[in-house]
Amino acid sequence: EVHLVESGGGAVQPGGSLRLSCAASGFIFSRYAMAWARQAPGKALEWVSGINSGGDRTYYRDSVKGRFTISRDNAKNTLYLQLNSLKTEDTAMYYCAKGGISEYDAVDYNTRGQGTQVTVSS
Repeated sequence: EVHLVESGGGAVQPGGSLRLSCAASGFIFSRYAMAWARQAPGKALEWVSGINSGGDRTYYRDSVKGRFTISRDNAKNTLYLQLNSLKTEDTAMYYCAKGGISEYDAVDYNTRGQGTQVTVSS
């Protein structure tokens, strides 16, 4: 059974930084692409960033390009998201989710964990 546990969220001022982590278990982490998604209050879940199984190809939604960095440590079965230059509009619950063997496969958002809250406010 896929089990994902997100952590690292918090409350920061605009311009601040956070590093989110996602501990994975229940599947062979190194074989699958992974993704981060977020959901702000009253809004739909949206994809934020993705990474291939090897960690050498990364993808971002336009609004976070140049500010967020996705990475993974396959030896530790852990996915990361570095959030820099945070804006108020980045406020949301952040989730990690399991992708497919290929980074072009659909993300299975049903695998997401409980999430970690990021709040950006002055």
